[in-house]
Amino acid sequence: MISPVFVKFRFTPLLFLSALALAGCTETEKPEAAVDAPRPVKVVEVKVPEATRSLDYSGQVRARREMALGFRVSGKITERLVDVGDRVARGDVLARLDTSDYELQVRSAEANVAAAERQVETTELALKRARDLFAKNVTSKSSLEQAELSYNQAVAARDDAASTLDQSRNQVRYTDLTAAENGIVTEANGEVGQVVSSGTPVVTVAVDGEKEVLVAVPETDILAFQQGKAVDVGFWSYPGLDLKGKVREVAGSADLRSRTFAVRIGIPADERVLLGMTAMVQAAAAGGETLVSIPLTALAEMNRKPIVWTVDPASATVHARDVEVVSFNDSGVRIAKGLSAGDLVVAAGTQFMTEDLKVKMQADVVQSALSASADHVTMR
Repeated sequence: MISPVFVKFRFTPLLFLSALALAGCTETEKPEAAVDAPRPVKVVEVKVPEATRSLDYSGQVRARREMALGFRVSGKITERLVDVGDRVARGDVLARLDTSDYELQVRSAEANVAAAERQVETTELALKRARDLFAKNVTSKSSLEQAELSYNQAVAARDDAASTLDQSRNQVRYTDLTAAENGIVTEANGEVGQVVSSGTPVVTVAVDGEKEVLVAVPETDILAFQQGKAVDVGFWSYPGLDLKGKVREVAGSADLRSRTFAVRIGIPADERVLLGMTAMVQAAAAGGETLVSIPLTALAEMNRKPIVWTVDPASATVHARDVEVVSFNDSGVRIAKGLSAGDLVVAAGTQFMTEDLKVKMQADVVQSALSASADHVTMR
């Protein structure tokens, strides 16, 4: 007869192993059920490819004409009467130089003119005497000619001294830097006590009148900005202010550092547009290869190459497709190759996608895709 203790010891391990086997079977069945369940995804339908590209650049509002004003003579600045932002009118004095040396030159030139005048008077009297003596046959003709030559030389020296005096007086006037046109001061470089050379820009004045927007365009897009091309111009300070601009000037060569071309765009007069404001320029580039746009979240990567996950509406499975990315913008990604109108692209959750994975899409998207597919078959 078998002891009850022995029965308990013998059958308890068997029950334990049976429980483990049942638990293992239960846990292996759960993932299989989860795999079979379609994964909900959000998809977007690729629209008709864009026939044109939208080019967006930011620039700065500037005056069409700016004058960098400098003194016509050298010297030390004693006064600067304007600051950045001041309005000036034609003839207003903007800055002054020390006039001491130039006033001394004027005095010296005046003395030279006075001496030259005395010399002219002296030679004129000598000429008269020579003519009287020659008329009385007291002196020779050569003496008369010498007196005439001396007089002419004295007159020439007087005229030269007078010209030097005029130049000296002009230099005194040039020590005042004046505005040539009405406008607003945009730069003030010279400071009191600074010694400047003639022509060195001291004050820059933006002339009142037409304004323009200056933008830097890379060489890849410069052909889209031809002179006379119409563009749209907006402003960060005024979201509702949109003006129609026109390309007025395109630089003939690129900047050596940035490798961009300076493009000047004329804009209509508007009191709300101020100098220095940031402007947004939008232009269309026609031609070239057609592009499609997709959300940025739809772009994925596989084997270090950009891909998207497309959905087959008939089988509700996803498939990886290589794409060629052209550019990024506020609305998403521009694709040149790999997608066409009507394709369904996974827009969210791409990190969970695998090849031939069953997915569940929005009902309206599925219906639209199937209808489009049926229409395509009928047309064929």
